[in-house]
Amino acid sequence: MTTGNLFIISAPSGTGKSFLLKLLLKNNKLKFNIKLSISYTTRIKRIGEINNKDYFFISKKKFQKMIINNEFLEYAKVFGNYYGTPKKNIKNILKDNTDIFLNIDWQGAKQVRKKISQVCSIFILPPSIKELYRRLNLRGKDHIDIINKRMLQSKKEIYHFYEYDYLIINNNINDAIFDLKNIIYAEHLKIKKQFNIYNIFINKLLNE
Repeated sequence: MTTGNLFIISAPSGTGKSFLLKLLLKNNKLKFNIKLSISYTTRIKRIGEINNKDYFFISKKKFQKMIINNEFLEYAKVFGNYYGTPKKNIKNILKDNTDIFLNIDWQGAKQVRKKISQVCSIFILPPSIKELYRRLNLRGKDHIDIINKRMLQSKKEIYHFYEYDYLIINNNINDAIFDLKNIIYAEHLKIKKQFNIYNIFINKLLNE
């Protein structure tokens, strides 16, 4: 049976991975169906964010109850707030031959790899630390103290890039999108995936 691919995409805050995914989904000219998993979070909703679209915004009490009920594929606590990927629907989406992206950090990625063997992971790096700091300031979402904390955290996160299958440097958004699409194509062209699709054709060739 042909199923979709599960992708993990991680990056330090401010690198541009969320914007990259939005562009991919908005201008998807690939021949594959793609969806973005929506995470649960306990942090306060920012201006412009929409509940049930950007995140499922819930209380810490409800999040902790979901942990007890084993409802998360992965979860992590970042800057005092919880973030988690729900198990519900992910398997069904994959069975529907749709690729799904998990926008999570290295901690979550590590948890997912332990539970699911067939996963493709991508790490996004900024062109420089100076540029990362500039982008965090430009987006105007956080107080300077939070930005400084994010910068310290970002340097720690970068050390985990080697745990991933693919690496993209987001210096130019068009180049980064191009690289991301190529990774998606590469995963779909793997032997196991191609054989599941063309097994009848391949067996016919072998028996001619």
